[in-house]
Amino acid sequence: MAFRGQHEHSLDSKDRLTVPRKFRAALDDGYVLAKGPDACLWLYATKDFDAMEQRYVAPHSPFGSNARDLRRMLNASADEGELDAAGRIRIPEPLKSMAGLDGPCSVIGAGDYIEIWSNEAWTRKNEELQGQFADVAENLAGSTE
Repeated sequence: MAFRGQHEHSLDSKDRLTVPRKFRAALDDGYVLAKGPDACLWLYATKDFDAMEQRYVAPHSPFGSNARDLRRMLNASADEGELDAAGRIRIPEPLKSMAGLDGPCSVIGAGDYIEIWSNEAWTRKNEELQGQFADVAENLAGSTE
């Protein structure tokens, strides 16, 4: 399933976030929540997180410091779980703090995964992106990045 669209949800008093209904079926077998490289969290179906890690992280030798750092940054922050009966995930305090989540959140479909942003950070990022679409598309034309 490709995750698409933008949704606004808020954390409840127990730091749970309701996953948009149309995204829930893809997370039925569990999820991995981790810090992304931007000011957001990444939410993957467990099998998709494992596939991403195999494709992009595992090929790099653990003898290289950048590869070790990437493994640490990605896995140390990761939290695994299952949706509760109401379709919610719990966001642990360290991840909540890393992403600056406090109140309304923007839940963004990003193709293979979901991004969770504070509304303020997403508004800034989205405004920045608006003027860059053509340049980014041109720069990546023909690339497999």
